[in-house]
Amino acid sequence: MREIVIRSWEDLQTACFEGAWEPSVMRYRNNRVFRGVTDCRWDLLPSLNRHCPHNLGLEKHIIRNFRKYGYADLANVHSFWQLIAMGQQFGLPTRLLDWTYSPLVAAHFATEDTNGYDRDGAIVCCDADTMNKLLPKPLRDLLIKEQCSIFSMEMVDSLANDFSDLTKLSEQPFAFFFEPASAINRIANQYALFSITSDPRIIIDTLPGSQDAFTRIVIPAERKLEIRDKLDYINISERMIYPGLDGISKWIARRYAPLGPLYNTKRKDN
Repeated sequence: MREIVIRSWEDLQTACFEGAWEPSVMRYRNNRVFRGVTDCRWDLLPSLNRHCPHNLGLEKHIIRNFRKYGYADLANVHSFWQLIAMGQQFGLPTRLLDWTYSPLVAAHFATEDTNGYDRDGAIVCCDADTMNKLLPKPLRDLLIKEQCSIFSMEMVDSLANDFSDLTKLSEQPFAFFFEPASAINRIANQYALFSITSDPRIIIDTLPGSQDAFTRIVIPAERKLEIRDKLDYINISERMIYPGLDGISKWIARRYAPLGPLYNTKRKDN
């Protein structure tokens, strides 16, 4: 994976918007999506693989129990893909990975955990167009027909009802991005989308031909607090990312913590 190390807020802007100018429409456009991580050494490992490495087959039991015990909140969720997207948002172990269209929302996730300020964080960027070239023909054809780069929930519904249907689309494993319906505010506020692999044993950036799609923007530990403070000033914080009292409380707790003396004592500039 290509790597860029930033040294300032300005470096972050430059790296995040690299190649975004689209001459054909003379506007800033790109098909990159972003994922923020506390530790730049972390792999693109879904929560299912982290929680159940001993038996990925537990996935079907996890989903069944989520549907069963969450019925009061899920009764009107009829799409399997919307179901697992909502589970992912609330911490259910799934094969999905969280991404965002916004590089600065990704920067929030890379800097929100102040207990991780002793480690370099990162924003992982993925070029969706490069990944789409690796898709099975039925999926590529649907994207071309709909003139888009990211699948909607309805598009995925038209291709497969569940994971078992997904595997029937190709003998070779594949991955794609899809955007769920904004059924809860945090999906909309996080500008969220998800990646999914047809085989839970496969990690997205290990697929043959996928390496050129990924770039890691490293945020050094000593720059995390600067990035964090400046994100707050442009209203990218827990108040927006997690709508409700829990988000407000998280923001207040961090806002009033003595982080400056802990992490900025060695800085010579401001």
